Amino acid sequence: MAVVSTSLTGAGSQLSGHFSALRKSFLKLDNSNSNSTQSFFQNVDSHLRLSSSRKGCRAVVTMAGSGKFFVGGNWKCNGTKDSISKLVSDLNSATLESDVDVVVSPPFVYLDQVKNSLTERIEIAAQNCWTGKGGAFTGEISVEQLKDLGCKWVVLGHSERRHIIGENDEFIGKKAAYALSQNLGVIACIGELLEEREAGKTFDVCFRQMKAFADAVPSWDNLVVAYEPVWAIGTGKVATPEQAQEVHVAVRDWLSKNVSAEVASKTRIIYGGSVNGGNCAELAKKEDIDGFLVGGASLKGAEFVTIINSVTSKKVAA
Repeated sequence: MAVVSTSLTGAGSQLSGHFSALRKSFLKLDNSNSNSTQSFFQNVDSHLRLSSSRKGCRAVVTMAGSGKFFVGGNWKCNGTKDSISKLVSDLNSATLESDVDVVVSPPFVYLDQVKNSLTERIEIAAQNCWTGKGGAFTGEISVEQLKDLGCKWVVLGHSERRHIIGENDEFIGKKAAYALSQNLGVIACIGELLEEREAGKTFDVCFRQMKAFADAVPSWDNLVVAYEPVWAIGTGKVATPEQAQEVHVAVRDWLSKNVSAEVASKTRIIYGGSVNGGNCAELAKKEDIDGFLVGGASLKGAEFVTIINSVTSKKVAA
């Protein structure tokens, strides 16, 4: 498994590690970008204060947020009736840890098949939805139709929708707002391109995408944020646990400052980007990683179960 070399993370203790890591990520910004630099130091200061004010781990689980561990499987445009039947059978026979929410997102044409055959222990998500009620919108699918099939969630803002289909922040925000208004949960994806990371713009991009959701959604009660660095999706490259953690910290601090401390605490921030059975345990140990959005590995029943059960890596001695 290759690891991308454009690290934002430095060495040291947990807090000083965050500081030096975040500081390094901004060294590539030119001296004229004073506003970004000022924002960066405000973010670090906020994180230091937030970290110092946190109590010990919640129960016996090392999570910064108060939400339950969450693992989603995005099957994308993959599968046939037969292969999906086999995958569903594997998941139905698996033993899953109880303290984790599990969601799978089949292609639209297989939603009904999966809903009617998959254990109720695992909820169903769609991979997209329209911005409002159905009608003369060829090729689209409405929230009402998804709910009619039994979907509980929808994945919105995935990088493949942003960068291949061309959906922009405002359009994605409208989708999220309507889905949430109809009580359909949203897995809201954010993440930077490789060139954006190398230019020191990771936080700028993620915060811009977060603002689009914040400006639109009526509530954060049923929204999970998925940080997926685009350079790590399906590439075999994966963010190190430290790289993922520092962005999750920054996103949680952004929520605290721009929405509320309560929302920052309760919103689950999950990681996606070449997550597999071999790296999930180390990623799960990070305090601000509240779960995963899994692509290719979610098509392999046994490996997806390993990722689901990596919640045990968060558990510490009482």
